[in-house]
Amino acid sequence: MTSAGDSERARWRAAAQEQVTPGRLRDITAGLVDVPSPTGDEAPLAAHIAGVLRSAGIGGRVMSLDDRQANAWGRLRGDGTGPDLMLYAPIDTMTSGTSGEDVPQVGPALRPDMRVPAVVNGDYVTGLGASNPKGHAACVLAAAEAIARAGIPLAGDLVAAFGAGGMPTNSRPGAGNPRRNTGQGVGASFLLEQGVWTDYAVIAKPGWAVAWEEVGLAWFTVTVGGTHTYAGSRHRLPYRNAVAAAGEVAARLDRWFPEYAKAHTDGLVAPQGIVASIAGGWSRTASFTPDTCSFTVDLRLSPRTTPVAAKRELTAALEAIAEDLGGADIAVEQVLAIPGATTSPDSWICRRAIAAWEETEGRPHEPALETSGATDGTILRGRGIPTVRVGMPKVTGTPSGDPVDFAMGMNTVDVGEQVKLTRYLIQVALDTVTRSRAETEAD
Repeated sequence: MTSAGDSERARWRAAAQEQVTPGRLRDITAGLVDVPSPTGDEAPLAAHIAGVLRSAGIGGRVMSLDDRQANAWGRLRGDGTGPDLMLYAPIDTMTSGTSGEDVPQVGPALRPDMRVPAVVNGDYVTGLGASNPKGHAACVLAAAEAIARAGIPLAGDLVAAFGAGGMPTNSRPGAGNPRRNTGQGVGASFLLEQGVWTDYAVIAKPGWAVAWEEVGLAWFTVTVGGTHTYAGSRHRLPYRNAVAAAGEVAARLDRWFPEYAKAHTDGLVAPQGIVASIAGGWSRTASFTPDTCSFTVDLRLSPRTTPVAAKRELTAALEAIAEDLGGADIAVEQVLAIPGATTSPDSWICRRAIAAWEETEGRPHEPALETSGATDGTILRGRGIPTVRVGMPKVTGTPSGDPVDFAMGMNTVDVGEQVKLTRYLIQVALDTVTRSRAETEAD
């Protein structure tokens, strides 16, 4: 295929963008929400997505990781003269939509937005994961579908990929998953390992700006020592309560996290940290103190900070805290590490994504700064695929008038914003896969 000119490319883009309608996006999104897909159990949704791809004339496939977890993907083939591009979105939800798993962590009870099925109310779709990740996955699906139905000749392949295990979690307790590593980008990693590889990638995740780098993350278990003893002997025997000491350590560590963030804020990122859970003692009795109490830490990693460097910083902070507390017994163990990753802002995909954003908005691009969210983009970049992240802004209101907290922002999507993002993805895709490799490599 001879590389298309700008005017021909503009006609193709218009033809594909005309295929994108609010009604179609409502239907796709509701269909995705209505198939539950908590991390580790995405196989039914992967099968659903593959069916939608096949209905659009795209070779939709299911890629199983085990008998419960699967990716979905499809390929629109070019003539082999152009670069291949992946439009990617994860498909799993962090919560399950069941009270037994989610309550009380998400609140005293499950709200309607935390459940399936989807509820369509005018320009909004609400339900578990309706915005993040499923509303974004719907945009990728709709973009690929529109390009296929417009019958546009491609130079490079367009791959639409939907990954399992995109949430920052290990396997869900009590769910019976056969593997511990069901999250942390396992689907994206498996996709690449199994040969679904492209020259460039765009991941659809929240945030209406082009991001060429994101944080990674490291998890730690911090264990604070004490003395196992009995409430009735507190005044008679040596007493050092590990639970109380762990609370002191956690509070001081929480005050240290902003110092860590300030020290590593550069580029697009401002890596944060939190104490996320605590465990110690017997829940069946309140009469005995445990020998130790442990809590978990999530420490985000700049692309310029290695996991081992972050561990040393955390260890030094805990040593200072131990000394300040009169010699507290504190141990730290790193239990997970996903390094941050960056793509050169001079890469083809970054420059074309920014150009498309500026054309859409009619103003200069404004990158989002001081971010601390991690996505499967770190997996794609870390494996060597130049990748940008673009998505929708979080909704600012809902038809019900309920406040938009963290969960509501995950579970409500504005269909008008989906139309905008889908048409944008079409523009970026066609600006890439209708060119020769020589153009994208030389420009």
